[in-house]
Amino acid sequence: MSLQEIHKKVVILGSGPAGLTAAIYAARAQLDPVVVEGPQPGGQLTITTDVENYPGFADGIMGPALMEEFRGQAARFGTEFLQTWIDRVDLSERPFTLYGKTSEDAEDITTVIKADTLIIATGASAKWLGIPGEDPVPNGLGGNGVSACATCDGFFFREKPVVVVGGGDTAMEEATFLTRFASKVTIVHRRDEFRASAIMQDRALKDPKIEVLWNTEVREILGSQDEGVTSVRLYNNVSGEETDFATGGVFIAIGHKPNTDLFKDWLEMDDVGYIKTEGSSMKTNIEGVFASGDAQDSYYRQAVTAAGTGCMAAIDAERFLAEHENGEEAAEAAAVNDH
Repeated sequence: MSLQEIHKKVVILGSGPAGLTAAIYAARAQLDPVVVEGPQPGGQLTITTDVENYPGFADGIMGPALMEEFRGQAARFGTEFLQTWIDRVDLSERPFTLYGKTSEDAEDITTVIKADTLIIATGASAKWLGIPGEDPVPNGLGGNGVSACATCDGFFFREKPVVVVGGGDTAMEEATFLTRFASKVTIVHRRDEFRASAIMQDRALKDPKIEVLWNTEVREILGSQDEGVTSVRLYNNVSGEETDFATGGVFIAIGHKPNTDLFKDWLEMDDVGYIKTEGSSMKTNIEGVFASGDAQDSYYRQAVTAAGTGCMAAIDAERFLAEHENGEEAAEAAAVNDH
């Protein structure tokens, strides 16, 4: 197989709301961007059903359809799309170098991408339990009663009992938020105490709509495509008893992992792996490299905020290129004049 070589002013890794918004802005600025779509083109919204909180869609829109709109708009302005698995990167000098393969398991490098600027929009992945019924539809009930984002999906569970799995701050926050919609919230935790901060625990435990099942694990999520989630199979790890617990929804709240391992030797990150950005910009510790969306946002993690940071990253990249291209042209002119 021949080696494909590409050189672009703007390379965008990731094709969720952040990456595609960055592409729209970069393409409109005539920077001829390429989007490396990665293993899940469209990001997490492609496994989401109804999206009712994205502005501009009064009647809501399906997650995959929304991402098709994003992609079509980016393509309209000339964005190029590339399907390749980025195996490693070299950010030691500009242009940066990205090495791509046909798949994660492939051995040979088939694509070498040179990037004058790089926008990282690789997102974050929810941590899952790895139990039956958890997979995305149609193989499971993910997106059809199973969620990892209460602020995204809580609205769909009005007057329904729901289960929240977890014991950290994320679980307490999700449970407390869900009391606005759900008839009852049951926190299922595998230990006999939470690891959440005291203030978050106190807030959750004092809420009359929240109950806790201690020393309990969810072993399976039950339901159907037509009905959604109807119950969960619980296991008490002290008594050994297994029971089915009726519920209308399950929220897995055991954290997220940013998809940033590719950059751990190059970019400054927090303890979890979220890329650190400079002040109110999307600049990283390496000039010409920018991060956006859930790869750098551990707090909001919403499609609309991801899109906003994608816009910011593209503008940062455009300004960076303008400054450096002008500087290079000035240096070249000075060199000519010296002769």
